[in-house]
Amino acid sequence: MFGIWSLYALLAGALIDVLVGDPHGVPHPVVLMGKLISALEKLLRRVFPRTVRGENIAGGVLWLIVAAVSFAVPAALLMLCYHISKWLGFGVESIMCWQCLAARSLCSESMKVKKALDTGDIAASRRAVSMIVGRDTDALDANSVARAAVETVAENTSDGVVAPLIYLAIGGGTLGLFYKAVNTMDSMLGYTEPPYKNFGLVPAKLDDFFNYIPARISAVIMLLGGGILGFSLKNGLRIFKRDRRKHASPNSAQTESVMAGLLGLRLAGDAYYHGVLHRKEYIGDSLREIEPEDVSRSNRIMFMTAFIALLVFCGLRLAALFLFHAL
Repeated sequence: MFGIWSLYALLAGALIDVLVGDPHGVPHPVVLMGKLISALEKLLRRVFPRTVRGENIAGGVLWLIVAAVSFAVPAALLMLCYHISKWLGFGVESIMCWQCLAARSLCSESMKVKKALDTGDIAASRRAVSMIVGRDTDALDANSVARAAVETVAENTSDGVVAPLIYLAIGGGTLGLFYKAVNTMDSMLGYTEPPYKNFGLVPAKLDDFFNYIPARISAVIMLLGGGILGFSLKNGLRIFKRDRRKHASPNSAQTESVMAGLLGLRLAGDAYYHGVLHRKEYIGDSLREIEPEDVSRSNRIMFMTAFIALLVFCGLRLAALFLFHAL
């Protein structure tokens, strides 16, 4: 939206994310999005009939309102800030970009799982992994805890890192926060069990839509990043080609299959969510037993993927700016 300054803001935001992460107590737009989603859910459930169609429509209306607000408010704020001063606009947009990215926090939270596993404290490791996954964790053994942590690093390499980078590179902080709202609505409402089976259908499907291309780009970049780090590129490509569709979501298995192949692990399989067993196919081959160090390995792959993605998308944004000015 604001040319080269948005590109500078993206680079600054990515640097802040790597250095600072997501400190507790710092105001975050996702919290405001969550409050808006919760308030609208209560209102719309009262307004629309409690039928399949009524709940589908209510979920769609909620999506439109939250998406519109999450786009319009940052756009208006940035236009005002850049009108006052390019430096003010740069500062505000840098913060927006930082708050759209989650590489450092993803690493920090998943490494808490590894540290608990290293001490042999299974209860602590279950608590730690419950903070980053949606499945039930009370009955997981140590291997299952490690597997869950690796899976969430793999999946969120796309959702929390590469996909936001794509939207930030295209449309700056405004489009980045729009994407963050799409992702947050899916996280809060996109469940297949009541009371969200019908209400969350539209948010879940639109999250799939907005992540469809980013997930596949993430998988390709992850393959490259894993190969650079010395992991098995050949096996990563083999498992990706074979298992990338083995998930109820059209997107989740894209990066999970790559991670499984690069590390030589078998991921996924059956899991309980809110007490309900969900049957899932396995992803990857068990070439060796999973271990806590695989959480560290998955994070190294995630950071390399993020670094390559940042270079590629910033390069494309810069090329587009030069082409625009040349024309």
